[in-house]
Order: sequence, then structure tokens, then C-alpha cells
Amino acid sequence: MNRHPFTRTILKWFAAHGRELPWRGVNNPYAIWLSEVILQQTRIAQGTDYWTRFMQAFPTVQDLAAASQDQVMLLWQGLGYYSRARHLHEAARQIVAMGHFPNTLEKLLSLKGVGDYTAAAIGSMAFGLPVAAVDGNVFRVLARHFGLNTPINTTQGKRQFTDLAQRLLPADMPGTFNQALMDFGALQCTPTSPHCFDCPLADTCQAHAQGTTAQLPVKQKTIKRLTRHFTYVYLRCKGFTAIRQRPAGDIWQGLWEPYLIEEGSLPQWEGQYTLIKQGVKHVLTHRTIMADFYLFECVKHPQLPPQYIWINESDMGNYALPRLVERLLESFDY
Repeated sequence: MNRHPFTRTILKWFAAHGRELPWRGVNNPYAIWLSEVILQQTRIAQGTDYWTRFMQAFPTVQDLAAASQDQVMLLWQGLGYYSRARHLHEAARQIVAMGHFPNTLEKLLSLKGVGDYTAAAIGSMAFGLPVAAVDGNVFRVLARHFGLNTPINTTQGKRQFTDLAQRLLPADMPGTFNQALMDFGALQCTPTSPHCFDCPLADTCQAHAQGTTAQLPVKQKTIKRLTRHFTYVYLRCKGFTAIRQRPAGDIWQGLWEPYLIEEGSLPQWEGQYTLIKQGVKHVLTHRTIMADFYLFECVKHPQLPPQYIWINESDMGNYALPRLVERLLESFDY
């Protein structure tokens, strides 16, 4: 078969150096989909551990669909970007309603939380669909090797890189090539300090020849990060504490947290405040949270808004918490 030299080189490299991952080679669309959702914004080692726990807890998509949101969120706790977990759960129920795992690009794209990349990855790996999957690793490899300086986070850039990846894709091995290109970017053509000295593409790489490796790929700066100030109060009352589930339309939807003050001062309840932590910085994609954390000890339950519930302190581990709250709770003995 007449393949582009770049494609042949990537496939040869992958045969020798590709990562052994538990969802590869199993031809299980559920396992592949689960891995792709978990690995968004997540390191491979951490993601693999979570994937294993999810597969043990929910071996099939039917098991995941039948679970409660709290069960899913608790298992997801610590991964961040919690909308992924909610979308995963909702998509599982979509799949069960369909009666089968979707096997076309159009149907894959109809799943909650599944975009172009995820649909292409699942479609090519599980069903052999000849569709290029373009993620951050692929952007980087293509930008450097072909000397492309179109910003990758623009409509023009996404189209240019996707079209190029599609032209390089071998129709008989789409899943293998997509995985090969991802691994090459993750292991060989890394974001910083790429291994150019032993790269099989070094002789034809434009960035290597021009000394522009560190400047590629190009990305326009678009994110304006806002700062919010949270004051958390851990209420302790005869072995009980109060928490609430965060509402829809804001960060950490569906997760649980102690009493929160975002505007205003500490309530004048009957009891004693102790400042545990002050000025804790927690950085998210689009905002920075600055948090203060107080312990409030009392002998009777203060009046709280209706969304708060009282639980035994020993049951706190049964509730999915934002990572910031976990950090705060780790700072004292609760």
C-alpha cells in the first residue's frame, strides 16, 4: 500500500515503542470510550488507575447507566473537570436507551460530552472508521514536523490540522495510526525537551531544521482567568457536620461542600470559630479560587439555608468532594 513516508515511520515507531494500555487490543467500545473520557485533561498513570476502578465498579455500560450520580461522582473524585463525570453518566443512559453502542460517527457525536476527537478515537479504535483523531499530541507532532504555525485553537488551524491528519491516515489501520500518533507525541515529541536526538523523523522535521521546536505548535491566548473568594466553614456539632450539594450552572456541579460564604462575613452563631487555613489558592481552567477555611464548634445546630444537610462526620467519605475541599479537610482532624 502506498503510504506517506511520515505514516510509515510513525507506524514502525509505534510497533516498537507503543504503550501497553489495558483498553488497547480488547475491541470493547465501552472500555475505549471510558478511557478517552477519563484521559481528557488527565495524566496517563492517574487515568489508568481511575479507568481500572470504573471498570471494576461498572463492568458494562448498563452497570454505569444504572448507577446513581452520587456513585459516579464519588468514584470520579480527585480527577477534576467534574462535568466529564456527569456527561459520562448521561451518555451511558443514552447508549442503553439506543439498545447498542453507537458505531457511526454521527451517532457517537450525539452522545453527551463526545466531541469530534472522542468520536473519532472511539470510531477508529473500536469500529475501524477511517477518521483521524486530532488531540494535543497530534497537533504538536504535525505542527513541528510540517512546520505549521497556524494557531491550533482557531477554526482555520483546527481545519488545517484535521485535513492533514486525515490525508496521512491509512484507511486499513485508522485506530492503530491514531494511537501511534498520540503515543509519539506523548513519548517522543514531548511538549518540552523533545527527544530529537533519536527521533526517526528528525531528518524531515521542519521545526528541528529551523530550530523552532519550542515555538510550535502556536496557540492564541484567549483565556481570561477570574478570581473568586470562598470562605468555607466546617461546622462541628456533637459529631455532626453540615454540607450541601453544589447547584447546577456553576463549578463542581453535583459535588458536596461545607458551609460556604462567597459574599458577606462570618455568621454570628453561638459557638467558637478557629481559622484553619487562609489564602489557599486553587487554580481552575477559567478561574482562580482563593479560599479561607474555618472550623466552627457549637453545641446546637445553627439555622442554615434549606439546601444544607447534617451528616455524621464519619460519613464524610461517602460524599464526592471538590479537590479544594479535600485539601482543606486534610489540614485538620475531622
